[in-house]
Amino acid sequence: MQVQSSSQTTWLRSYYFARAIFSIAWVAAAVALGAHPAIAAILLVIYPAWDAVANLVDARTNGGLKVNPSQNLNVVASTIMTIVVILAVMKDNHAVLAAFGIWAILSGLLQLYTGVRRWRSYGAQWAMVLSGAQSTLAGGFMISQSLGTQMPGILDIAPYASFGAFYFLVSAIWLTIAAYRTSSVKA
Repeated sequence: MQVQSSSQTTWLRSYYFARAIFSIAWVAAAVALGAHPAIAAILLVIYPAWDAVANLVDARTNGGLKVNPSQNLNVVASTIMTIVVILAVMKDNHAVLAAFGIWAILSGLLQLYTGVRRWRSYGAQWAMVLSGAQSTLAGGFMISQSLGTQMPGILDIAPYASFGAFYFLVSAIWLTIAAYRTSSVKA
């Protein structure tokens, strides 16, 4: 395993903490304010837009989009999905849930690939690998739910975001513990 520099590991740890905090805040807002259609629509659009920006910043920080093809594709997919969600919220909640399902599958596969690739450099990526796999499965579930007769809402997407927050938080904590252990050994 090729271990990255301390500054790169610190960046990744901070990035994972930021992703976790955003997702926790998004879920809290969805639960507290999601009953208001305009606020729910804004939250639904913000989620993939944030993912696009976060992947872009992370890829640029780690060598650029050419060096990080899975994140490059994730930026494109999340940007397209932001536009699709804008259109879907104008149609109905079934379309929104289906769009999120498709995006969860695609972004999950890309996150899985990124986690496996980063494992070689950073270690401690098992939570990201699990997150990518679970995202893919959750996407299939959301698509099946979107085909049902019951009207879906933002709370049908909140568990997906909650698990994302959990995995990002676990990864950040795992990298923090690994850095502490490494610094303790060197001291």
